[in-house]
Amino acid sequence: MTHKFLLLSAIALLVGACSADVKTKLDAPKISAQKTDAQIPQGATTVSYIPAPINPPAGQQYLYGSAEASIILRQSWANVADFVVGAARDENAKSVIAEKWEDAASPHFENCGNKPKAAVFDADETLIWNVGSMRYFAENAMEFDPVIWDEWERTGAGKAVAIPGAIDALSKIRGAGIAIIVNTNRSNKNVKGTVDTLKAAGIGEYFHGENLFLRGDTPGGSDKDGRREIIAQKYCVIALVGDQLGDINDRFNDKGLSPKMRKALSDNPAISTLWGKGWFIFPNPIYGPSITGGYGDIYDDETKWTPPKGQ
Repeated sequence: MTHKFLLLSAIALLVGACSADVKTKLDAPKISAQKTDAQIPQGATTVSYIPAPINPPAGQQYLYGSAEASIILRQSWANVADFVVGAARDENAKSVIAEKWEDAASPHFENCGNKPKAAVFDADETLIWNVGSMRYFAENAMEFDPVIWDEWERTGAGKAVAIPGAIDALSKIRGAGIAIIVNTNRSNKNVKGTVDTLKAAGIGEYFHGENLFLRGDTPGGSDKDGRREIIAQKYCVIALVGDQLGDINDRFNDKGLSPKMRKALSDNPAISTLWGKGWFIFPNPIYGPSITGGYGDIYDDETKWTPPKGQ
């Protein structure tokens, strides 16, 4: 009887200790999947900790690592340069900035007249690949973090690289006497970091308010039309180049547009002839307004298929 009592007592103590330990783990602060081992605070549990993926996300593998993406971009940059050089010789050239675009059928494009000609480029994932910051996010299993991105804008010089084909194309465009202007949503609080990043990547020398325009230069946050208006006061813009449709016109970023509506707007006959002939978009499968949509947004109902029964 005594031995049985002692055995039961020991079991009770063990269960109690285990229960207390479980409660301690449940009550302890949990670690986000965004934390590395070195960042885990003392006393915290790793119950929710997810280690970094073995491989980068598929979008980064494709864009930054594949021969296919490199070929596409070199082809695209060659097309941009050829178009711009040809338009530079065209005495009847028009600006490709859509003005007074009140509805899909009524964009207005000004004649160049005597204005000097310019090509306007986005920076991130257009002129440069932000491989340093994107690798950090991937290795730490993180989504986009605006605080870390701000640090990247300030200190990332030398860790971003020129996109394949960009440097040769820019040299050809400059050689034709066309001004190269950057209109980016990097913050105007981080001017030096952006200037240093572009220079270190071999993209050239840029000066804020002259050939470099940043978020905060005009009202509207990330909207770029206001900055394009300022550029158009001095230059006739014969090419707009970016990785998001907002690099062409803010109308494409209307939050009321579904993916299918956005595609329909881009296919509208009033503007569709400009793609590849003044308006240029580079691939970016990593981030931005193009990365959205559910099954109903992406697929048409008539394409749904299931294997025949028994397969």
